[in-house]
Amino acid sequence: MTSTAQPSASGARQAHPDHLGHVIFITAAAAMGGFLFGYDSSVINGAVEAIRHRYEIGSGTLAQVIAIALIGCAVGAATAGRIADRIGRIRCMQIAAVLFTISAIGSALPFALWDLALWRVVGGFAIGMASVIGPAYIAEVAPAAYRGRLGSFQQAAIVVGIAVSQLVNWAILNMAGGDQRGEIAGLEAWQWMLGVMVLPAVLYGLLSFAIPESPRFLISVGRKEKAKEVLAEVEGTGIDLDARVAEIEHAMHREHKSTFRDLLGSRFGFLPIVWVGIGLSVFQQLVGINVAFYYSATLWQSVGINPSSSFFYSFTTSIINIVGTVIAMVLVDRVGRRPLALVGSAGMALALAFEAWAFSADLVDGKLPETQGVVALIAAHLFVLFFALSWGVVVWVFLGEMFPNRIRAAALGVAASAQWIANWAITASFPSLADWNLSGTYVIYTVFAVLSIPFVLKFVKETKGKALEEMG
Repeated sequence: MTSTAQPSASGARQAHPDHLGHVIFITAAAAMGGFLFGYDSSVINGAVEAIRHRYEIGSGTLAQVIAIALIGCAVGAATAGRIADRIGRIRCMQIAAVLFTISAIGSALPFALWDLALWRVVGGFAIGMASVIGPAYIAEVAPAAYRGRLGSFQQAAIVVGIAVSQLVNWAILNMAGGDQRGEIAGLEAWQWMLGVMVLPAVLYGLLSFAIPESPRFLISVGRKEKAKEVLAEVEGTGIDLDARVAEIEHAMHREHKSTFRDLLGSRFGFLPIVWVGIGLSVFQQLVGINVAFYYSATLWQSVGINPSSSFFYSFTTSIINIVGTVIAMVLVDRVGRRPLALVGSAGMALALAFEAWAFSADLVDGKLPETQGVVALIAAHLFVLFFALSWGVVVWVFLGEMFPNRIRAAALGVAASAQWIANWAITASFPSLADWNLSGTYVIYTVFAVLSIPFVLKFVKETKGKALEEMG
């Protein structure tokens, strides 16, 4: 996408908007895409076992149906920036809302396994778009003094979406008498779980009509007067609007629209900073966080916990996810992005190691021994807590800030695509790995959490307090 230069050090950078509440509303509305991102990503957790039994499929085929949405995510993330540069950020949000709605209806009313997979790809494309457009739009409209906290709204919305999806799943399961295939008004419980997403999808579409277009996009298409109105709205009336427009315009003229070719270096394919972004994205996924959101109900049932309790634990994990995200939002502009990432990596590594130990025990009457069961539950919640207060937030903040203006859009798209591909690899492999050795699977995730520590120490630079045009 086009330049996201921030106000200059001459004074506008520290300007505070006259109506911060309205800026927060704009940010929250844009982050509704993140809510749908979290909801759509996690709602499938409640349907996994029902889909397995409805279509009588094994772990490998089941994993592909669950994970195939992530292919759509990768494509959506890779193309969203260019689409947004052509038609605007708001139109992009509206397209995503329509795709979310179509996906929800199709997934709830599939004819067969193949079209359920198709609707999940459609929803995945929308998630990919939302994963890029949300952070980029927020970075472009947020005043610099609040950019870290407002940028955290995206992750906050994601974790709230995850929690709401688990709460809705649990409520629907109880309405169906604890049976994921129990009928409610002619449809099975899992179909209702997938179909309810129509409601937030429509709300996202409606909210997109209530927020302004990014001033950077408006300037790029020659609508300078409208851009001034938006700048006054989000940065305050005390700034020199003509100077701000000239500053943004100058930055945009100085740069060309980023393309994939701009990301290439002379020795290692991509430029070093692009590899750092890819590394952050990949490590965020290789610790296995989405196993907790895609398969937690199945995981707990596999070690002897009944379906209703397993759904409840999925919900409590989501609440812990919200708590951790709030902690990160409070600290990200105070202590910085890098320290949070390091604390999170250490905490995740310990929690995952305890989970690996707990799952190494032999089942007794189909259940983990009491001690290992308690340790597994506590460690699972601690793992999500440490992820949420660190990598869950700071990776998205880093990706919105760390790249130079001239390559930001293309680099963000590549990094986001790498994240979805890594997510796909973890999601597609977990059922088969769990059948092989559940404890060994968690040992693998532990190793990646440990490796993320030297990666951050050696390659990741702090971006706290820096304007976007300072990134180089």
